Amino acid sequence: MASPEDLMRLAIDAARRGVAQGQSPFGCVISLNGEVLTAAHNVVLLTTDSTAHAEITALREACRAAGAVHLTGAIVATTCEPCPMCMSALHWARVDTVYYGATIADAAAGGFNELHLPAAEVLRIGKSDVKLFPGVLAEECRALFAEWAKSPGARAY
Repeated sequence: MASPEDLMRLAIDAARRGVAQGQSPFGCVISLNGEVLTAAHNVVLLTTDSTAHAEITALREACRAAGAVHLTGAIVATTCEPCPMCMSALHWARVDTVYYGATIADAAAGGFNELHLPAAEVLRIGKSDVKLFPGVLAEECRALFAEWAKSPGARAY
């Protein structure tokens, strides 16, 4: 079974693939029963879909791969703290554990229009059982914002 750091490295690679395609610097990996179901990136600009965050894209792909709407027991590694929409979707998909690197504050500092509602608060208020672990390869995840800012056509939303 892959470690949280191994999964995060895959998420970082996915974010870099997205940046190379003109997307924003967010990546997400979902693993179930030791198998990586998806390594996805944000496609908001590509799809003209404000909900196409890396976590939502990864959930869509992982659910298709698993043939189920619930991913009970799944492990998620995402390069940035999930926004309230993404954290809610991860809860509804019944994932077990979410690891993240950069924070909502890091995304806001990068120019993104963030809701300053921590993922942990979404889980607490919603009485969710999803386990949340911050700070996995945080420096590498924060560095994605600087890499993205240097890319042609970098555009926050």
